[in-house]
Amino acid sequence: MFKYLITLFMAVMLSGCGYNNLQMTDEDIKASWADVLNQYQRRADLIPNLVNVVKGYASHEKDVLTQVTEARAKVGSLQATPELINDEEAFKKFVAAQKDMGGALSRLMVIAENYPQLKADTGFRDLQAQLEGTENRISVARHRYIDAVRSYNLTVRSFPSNITSMIFGYKTKPSFIVENEKAIAEPPKVDFSAPPAQAPATLVAPAQLAPPAPAPQPAAAPALTH
Repeated sequence: MFKYLITLFMAVMLSGCGYNNLQMTDEDIKASWADVLNQYQRRADLIPNLVNVVKGYASHEKDVLTQVTEARAKVGSLQATPELINDEEAFKKFVAAQKDMGGALSRLMVIAENYPQLKADTGFRDLQAQLEGTENRISVARHRYIDAVRSYNLTVRSFPSNITSMIFGYKTKPSFIVENEKAIAEPPKVDFSAPPAQAPATLVAPAQLAPPAPAPQPAAAPALTH
């Protein structure tokens, strides 16, 4: 009976000190991180087919094609495991590699704009649509992970749950750095309905002004004859 009371007391104390919240937010992070890895893998799986299609129409664009291939190889060399979020340095390397991958893909799509036959290819358009959808899923998954980490890290740092964190070894986890990605990705908007700006009036120096025309003189009175 005494042991049961002690266990009950400890459970109540831990609950009040944020232990349950730590457990819940930690599981949220694991789930959201798994989704991030899944979406990144989906993008990596699209790249070989995309590169092959582009190569069929723009084989001389070797630099860009090589950059995409090398970026994918670099991402694949990293150990993208669930434990990655517990190693801040490894996490940074993973994020940097994915950023390079995204940049290489962006350059590849810009190159594709110069080849009308490539853009008209059914296979390319299908891969392009899949890639755009995957990029959207990556963005959503990243934001969910960011929200989960924010909630967890707040619990780890806040009193009295920070005491529970120290006792059980819970530490803050790294996160993505997002600076309004959506706004940066959108092109600037131009209001074509606005009236055009008036050009400023050209100032003329006084010396360049033409002299004023002389005032008309009154006609002379006719001479009287006798």
